[in-house]
Amino acid sequence: MDLKVKLDAFEGPLDLLLHLIDKNKMNIFDIPIVEITAQYMEYIEEAKRQDLNIMSEFLVMAATLLSIKSKMLLPIEEQEEEETDDPRAELVEQLLQYKMYKCISYELRDKQVDACHVFYKECSLPDEVLQYEQPVDLNELMSDVTLNKLSAIFNSVMKRQENRVDPIRSKFGTIVREEVSMEEKLQYIADYARLHKRFSFRQLLEAQCSKVQIIVTFLSILELMKDGTIFISQEDTFGDIVIESKVAAA
Repeated sequence: MDLKVKLDAFEGPLDLLLHLIDKNKMNIFDIPIVEITAQYMEYIEEAKRQDLNIMSEFLVMAATLLSIKSKMLLPIEEQEEEETDDPRAELVEQLLQYKMYKCISYELRDKQVDACHVFYKECSLPDEVLQYEQPVDLNELMSDVTLNKLSAIFNSVMKRQENRVDPIRSKFGTIVREEVSMEEKLQYIADYARLHKRFSFRQLLEAQCSKVQIIVTFLSILELMKDGTIFISQEDTFGDIVIESKVAAA
């Protein structure tokens, strides 16, 4: 659980600083650091006399204010004046952020208060009322419909359908999936080999009608080679492959 730092009505040192700035109507971007430090220390001293358990965060801020005050009281040479950063810049940024969060907290608090005043009642209508549908008079509904209006509606629908059609893809043919059975192709090549005994591998592939047929034919030849049904030879490099059957013709 986080420790909530609270000093009288002020929650944290930034809250106290904002109060002093608003009370004295100071410009937050040009804080008179001497005056604000004096008032801050006066408040801290008064609070310490009333409550010795004052939180350390307020004392840290007091030390920060005194440090800024001492830096601003130091003499600055003319050539360094433009290059020196304002010692109050970091404190101003913290104050602005804290003020923004504080304003947002007020908005959230107001919304929470408003939400407490909102009540609602669940729907308690009978099912008969919920299921009721108002009857439609078709004669009244179609009273102002003419053939010209129907024709215009029909043409509009057809126009939208035409716009959906891709003029290029619509000219493509239909792709039909070709079913090829490995078992049937194995049997076909085995029968072909028994009938021809010796034939060209190239001629066998050229007789196929599609790429799928060629691939399945090639796989079938490898399978028949593995089980010893056929024998393959090639006399020259890149020459034609010759297939011979090892099974006698029936």
